[in-house]
Amino acid sequence: MIGQIDLFSVFLLIIISASIAGVLAGLLGVGGGIIIVPLLYYVMNLLEYDQSIIMHTAVGTSLFIIIPTSIRSSIEHRIRGSFDKKVFKSWIVPIAVGSGLGSIAASYSSFKVLTLLFAGIASFVSIQMFIGTKTKEQNINIPKSLFQISPLFIGLFSAMMGIGGGTLSVPIINYSGIDIKKAVGTSAAIGMVIAIPGSLGFMLGGLNQSELLPPFSIGYVNWLAFLLIVPITLITVPYGVKLAHRSSQKGLRKLFGIFLGLTALKMFSDLI
Repeated sequence: MIGQIDLFSVFLLIIISASIAGVLAGLLGVGGGIIIVPLLYYVMNLLEYDQSIIMHTAVGTSLFIIIPTSIRSSIEHRIRGSFDKKVFKSWIVPIAVGSGLGSIAASYSSFKVLTLLFAGIASFVSIQMFIGTKTKEQNINIPKSLFQISPLFIGLFSAMMGIGGGTLSVPIINYSGIDIKKAVGTSAAIGMVIAIPGSLGFMLGGLNQSELLPPFSIGYVNWLAFLLIVPITLITVPYGVKLAHRSSQKGLRKLFGIFLGLTALKMFSDLI
């Protein structure tokens, strides 16, 4: 025990949350940050770290954790043929630029404003994904101009929120006419592109906060959390990938819609 904190309960929470994050990363093409950020925020609150650095550390560490998780997920999907090389190559530069800008902008932005914006977008996409019954005959085509500029903003907002970008990139890729399984697999690889410049930005941005940060931190990235969580996510990612390839396209779209809806509700509740 540290004060009133049961360390066994904390480690159990980390194991369960990291397992869920790994399965979601493989199943939905997300980086798992939507689980990891709240987990790290909660744990650091329990450990009574300074409020001014908790969210930044949670986001920066989450991005760093997403790197190996998304690599493992994208490899598993690519083995099964669920990867669109053309989309990945066209998005890689704007995604990376957006992520780098996002990590810088995070230091100057209100997290509440960003959370409200993201929750609103997630709600809209959730409804579209859940009620839509997209088929080849009923294709929802997004404008080409939107498809071309979207990776910049996906990278920007994903880095600021500490997520792998699948929440936005999967539906956008899917609505461009690419099947949902390929959208999930491509999004998994995109998460790596978001996470590398994003986490580096958070490392650099937190170098002047060393006296407030948890032990084993480089800037806003905590290596202890990384070493505890990553092995678990790497083990559980393949299970999510297997589930994704056993699911129907319609079922996977609805599952993604439910996931987004629950995520949005959680974000809105945090703002109340």
